[in-house]
Amino acid sequence: MTDPQRVVVLAHEKFPDRAKTATGVLKYADYDVVAVLDRDNPGTSAADHRRDLPDVPVVASMADAPDADALLVGISPIGGAFDETWRDDVRTALERGCDLISGLHYFLAEDEEFARLADEHGCDINDVRKPRDDLGVAQGKSADVDAEVVLTVGTDCSVGKMTATLELVEAARERGIDAGFIPTGQTGIMIAGWGNPIDRVVSDFTAGAVEEMILEKGDEHDVLFVEGQGSIVHPAYSAVTCGILHGSMADKLVLCHEATREAIHGYEEFALPDLSEYVSLYENLADPVHEADVVAGMLNTSHVDDDVEAAEAVDAFADELGVPAVDPVRFGAADLVDEVF
Repeated sequence: MTDPQRVVVLAHEKFPDRAKTATGVLKYADYDVVAVLDRDNPGTSAADHRRDLPDVPVVASMADAPDADALLVGISPIGGAFDETWRDDVRTALERGCDLISGLHYFLAEDEEFARLADEHGCDINDVRKPRDDLGVAQGKSADVDAEVVLTVGTDCSVGKMTATLELVEAARERGIDAGFIPTGQTGIMIAGWGNPIDRVVSDFTAGAVEEMILEKGDEHDVLFVEGQGSIVHPAYSAVTCGILHGSMADKLVLCHEATREAIHGYEEFALPDLSEYVSLYENLADPVHEADVVAGMLNTSHVDDDVEAAEAVDAFADELGVPAVDPVRFGAADLVDEVF
């Protein structure tokens, strides 16, 4: 068995709350993360910022990082653009012989400087958000697989759908359920080592890209947990949400929400609907293609300091939805898996 790849994760000025790729990789990936780059918090540890993260040093720049095999871009601004203030770190990584792993919409392999440096120093550039060219339209066959399909859906983007999905997979496996993970975004792909980046796929092919993964894994597992993206009410990202919902032809839906969220992230002029409205919105949208019920809720209470207050928030969330709910990071998902799956 080979040693895991040693990785430095770039998360400048966003760590940890707005660096979901960085935190996802730190928690769930098989990489050996040797440092986090955050010019705002050098000299600290990832564990200082979030109690569920490992004790990985935070440094100011790639020049301060230990030897590594790769630099992984652990943040993705709205629109997935490249921030030019990262260029020195990326350049330094390539000059040190590090590969690049990125989930941006801006493909690093198409940057002339980075491509030249990668060639000079024998480095690979893996733009995980670049879809394959052979994806096609859905055939409406996802419901034909033997596995039960469970999809996480959200009240907004960045509320914890990927985390909830991975926690459900882990809890199900611990209960002896043969569970598979279907990654649909850059972070999930980095963690799982495969997948289709649905938010980069041509609109006509989004459902087909999801269906392809369901058909590939559907007869290998008893339950498939599909990573959701965006939100059906999001003014920018609702299209990818609908594509995943219809492409997966999910049997069950798990609604994810952040406890303190009241407006759409990055679009604060758009208030979130009442939580109970989401149940009918998702179920009614799914129904013409494949009937699906919201069977559980996942509440992200990371911004609630007190455990008692967090538990009360989870109970209130469950009452409003009318289904069982939990914060899977804070309280675990095992009991919910026993009850619902």
